[in-house]
Formats: sequence, structure tokens, C-alpha cells
Amino acid sequence: MLFQLPLVGLLPDWVTLVLAVVDLVIRIAVLGIIPGNRRPTTAMAWLLAIFFIPTVGLLLFLLFGNFRLSRRRREQQLQVNARVRAALAESHDVVTSFPGPEWLQSAAELNRGLGALPMVNGNTVRLIPEYEDALAEMADAVRGAQRFVNAEFYIVSWDETTDELFTALAEAAERGVEVRLLFDHLGTLRINGYRDLKKRLKATRIQWRRMLPLLPVHGQWRRVDLRNHRKILVVDGEVAFSGSLNLVERSYRNPRHRRVGRQWVELMGRFEGPVVTTLNVVFATDWLSETDQLLEEQLEPADHEGDAPAQVVPSGPAFANENNLRLFNTLIYSAQHRLSICSPYFVPDDSLLYAVTTAAQRGVDVELFVSEQGDQFLVHHAQQSYYEQLLAAGVKIYRYPKPYVLHSKHFTVDDDVAVLGSSNMDMRSFSLNMEVSLMLPGAGIVAQMRAVEDTYRQISEPLDLVAWRGRSLVSRYVDNVARLTATLQ
Repeated sequence: MLFQLPLVGLLPDWVTLVLAVVDLVIRIAVLGIIPGNRRPTTAMAWLLAIFFIPTVGLLLFLLFGNFRLSRRRREQQLQVNARVRAALAESHDVVTSFPGPEWLQSAAELNRGLGALPMVNGNTVRLIPEYEDALAEMADAVRGAQRFVNAEFYIVSWDETTDELFTALAEAAERGVEVRLLFDHLGTLRINGYRDLKKRLKATRIQWRRMLPLLPVHGQWRRVDLRNHRKILVVDGEVAFSGSLNLVERSYRNPRHRRVGRQWVELMGRFEGPVVTTLNVVFATDWLSETDQLLEEQLEPADHEGDAPAQVVPSGPAFANENNLRLFNTLIYSAQHRLSICSPYFVPDDSLLYAVTTAAQRGVDVELFVSEQGDQFLVHHAQQSYYEQLLAAGVKIYRYPKPYVLHSKHFTVDDDVAVLGSSNMDMRSFSLNMEVSLMLPGAGIVAQMRAVEDTYRQISEPLDLVAWRGRSLVSRYVDNVARLTATLQ
């Protein structure tokens, strides 16, 4: 490969020989280094990139090949896990058994082992399927805050849609409430109005920080595409919100989206009870990572009488395992009758693909809700490359009509459990993003989720296998090439 460079023919023979030896050594070295702790498909994609475009491929690997956070952040996560396990060991809210099949209790134990947070009882859970309603309810909760408000969102924008909420946050801070705000640095940076956002936040008493900042001048450097993708709002430890919604107007302040009428469709949950404290633990962990400030005084559970168990499942590169993927696979393999999945970016690894298709092949009624037209070119086409295999296995695919982007992230299994959160079903969410999911057992929450799924199905178009197989060769080619990029993690 080095010999393909025009410069090589002009160099002395001994230099050419040295370069050839270096090239061979690099090839042999990467064969033994890159496969370590990576999926075989991911390792093969990196090796192909390095072998076919060596200079660019090696540079990209050095920039993007390591998906772990810094050792400091990983050690902090381990310390938080240990503190949580110690603090909750004697809590009367921790549930060791609850109504439901045995496999569901096994899943709860799995979650606790991976993410440290237990199943807790006594909660109230209500879904909010409307975008503006979710923002309005969060603003109303903030206006009633007495002690603290902790907000953490992947994307933040102070615009005409979110102004009510940000005004409530600023006013709460003015009256002495401790208001903290975390947002992903690069996720928010790409939204129009970022400079204005910082200016307006600086004019308030809100304590705000950028998550996973990329500021080389200040010595803050890492893999550039790691993201904190979580969405959490906690008020006084008594009420919390979490789900898929970012704090930005429905077209993400993008003129192109506005011209075609593209708007995002979301689903948020409102929570009361001990699960609020476990959501706040996730916020406090991320606040600690960005500020080195502990918020232990805010982690006392509030009194609440509810009847719903709930379990928070944090995941991301600070953990040794892919917590969300393991949970999703466990629940999907346990499905007996019905499995309904909604994921805007469904680009599964082999294990998840096998779980979903196997469920359909053994007689489970499996349906998948996706967008007819995605907002991200490569991800959308990579997703489409899986449709034929899914349809052939018996999975029903419903495409939410364009120009809307179905951004909700949730699924239900039988009448036993619902999962809601920030996590997509793609390899980025499993390995690179910091995510938060909630496992919500019980027929009541499943019924709420089914009502949402029913509205999606009513306006969505089912995809036909024969028609899909008849699409153009160009479309197939683009889908398959895009699929390759999904494994480069």
C-alpha cells in the first residue's frame, strides 16, 4: 500500500525498504490489536478500512477506535455504583419480587448487577405523547420547585418552543432554588443559536455545564463522537421526566426541516416515587463527572404512595457491559405473545437482530415502528438494509409517514413490561452513547404504551415484502454500503 504513493518511487531504495517493513509491521500489529474487545464485524470493518485506505483508515481508527471514556470517569462510575449499592441495601422501597413472570424478575436482577440501580416500588407513571404537552408539564413542575431542579438533555435550545421551560428554570434559580443544567457539548453545538444559548444562560443563576466537552485548549480531549444522549429532569426529588425528547423546537431549528414540514414525534414519561431518586442518581453521576461536585444530600427518596414498580437502567462507555443491549435481548427472548418496538434508528447488532427475528419465527406477533424518511442519511439507509431480513422472518414493519420523524424510543413485551428511555436500538446507543432506560413492569403501563402504539399504527403504512424486494438496485447498493458504516465503532 505504501508503494501506491507516488513519493515512494522517488525515495532511495533503503528508505523504501524501511517503509515497506513499517507497513508490514503495522498490518501484522493491527491484526492482533483491533479485534480485542470488539465485535468481529466491527473489527473486520476497521481492518478493511486500514488495509484499503491505510493512511486515512489508520488515522480514523486512532480518532474513533477507542469507545471507552477516560479512566477517571470509569472509576467514578464504579465508585458511584458502590455507593448506591451500600445506600440502597436496607431501603424498604427496593423490590426483590413483584407481580409478573419469573423471567421479568430475572431481568431486574440483571439490571441491578449491571447498573447498580434496583427495582423500586411505590411509583406513579404516566406517559406524555404530545411534544408541547411534555414541555408544558416540565415547565409547570419547575415553577413549583422549592429546593432543586436537575436537568440533563442531549440537545438544548432556548427558542420559542422551549422558552416557557427555560424561563421557569431561570425564575426558579432567581428565587433561590438550586438549578443545574447539563447538555451534550457537540450535540447542542450543532443547533442554530448555540452562542445565544450560552449568552442567555450566563445571564441567569442557572448552574450549567457541557457534558463530554471537546475543548483541546483546556486539555479536554476524547473520541470526538462519544455522546451523552440522556434526557432527565428531576424536581425536588419528587417528580421526574424522562424519555426521548430534547429541549428544542420540533424542527430542531433547521430551515431545511421547516421548509418541508419535518417535525419530531416524541414520548416522555412523568414519574413520581422512589424511581425519581434513582433517576437523580444518574444525573448526580454525570454532574460529578463534569464538576467533581457530589450531590448526595439530594438523593433521599421522597414519600409517595403509588402502585407501580420501576427500574432505571443507565448504560454507556463508562460501564464494562452494554447494559441496554443485554436488557433488550433478555426481554425480547422472553416474549411469548406480542412484541412491539419503536426505534427511530434500528440498526441492530447480530445479537439483537437474532433476538427479534427469532421471536417472530417462534410465533410471537412482532411489530416494528420506524420513520418512512429518516433525518440522518447513512443511519436511515443502514436501517433499511435490515428490512428484508426482518420481513422475511415475519416481523411487521410500519413506517410513520414523512415528513415527520418518529423519534420515540420504547417497546412492550406481552402484557408484562414496557421499556422507555433515550436509547435507540443501534450500535451507537449500545456502545458509544451514554443512555438511560426505564424498565416498567405491569399491565397498567403496558396499556398506556399500547395506546400510543395504536396511534402510530393507525397513521403508518405497513411495508410489504414483495414490494420491498422490488426496489431499485441503486437503493439496495446504498443501503448495503451504509450498513458497513454502522459497525465502525
